[in-house]
Amino acid sequence: MIFLQIPVGQMENFSYIIGDSETKEAAVIDPGFEYKKILREADKYKLKITKILLTHAHFDHVTDLSAIEKETNAEIYLHEKEPLDLKLKTHRIKDNQIIKLCSVSIKVIYTPGHTEGGVCYLTGNKLLTGDTLFVDSIGRTDLPESNPKQMKNSLKKLSQLPDETEIYPGHDYNGNKSTIGEQKATNPYMKP
Repeated sequence: MIFLQIPVGQMENFSYIIGDSETKEAAVIDPGFEYKKILREADKYKLKITKILLTHAHFDHVTDLSAIEKETNAEIYLHEKEPLDLKLKTHRIKDNQIIKLCSVSIKVIYTPGHTEGGVCYLTGNKLLTGDTLFVDSIGRTDLPESNPKQMKNSLKKLSQLPDETEIYPGHDYNGNKSTIGEQKATNPYMKP
């Protein structure tokens, strides 16, 4: 599996690329900004982007969605409860759904709280947490579409994953990588 974390934009966002090493089929996660930079990274590994996965639909995670979809003709995946007003064909996904990139499986984990349709994506031991879980923090729950109670339940759900599960957040606010075990020890929102 090919796994790339790409810093993009002025809001300390991360976009990600997950690819199958043999077939070179790949998915982009959260193309918020700098889509040409994302495409250059894919080209370095000769990857063909066939899917675009969104953790949620806030502007800083989807600003370059239309541009990258136009360049790649990739299919877009978004949770069924997440609003998105773009005129693009979108597959609506559900909790525990598996998205395949040939031999690579990506599991959808429904984690509302920051938004109603927020999700994380699990592939192998790597969890892409979007704006649900940051290193030693969480996504905002004071927005009109946020729900603190749902966020609490989502964090509890994530805490059930193995401690060695690596987390990769949607923003570099306190770091670009951690583990579930580390977050249970250091993140005040993950403590019982």
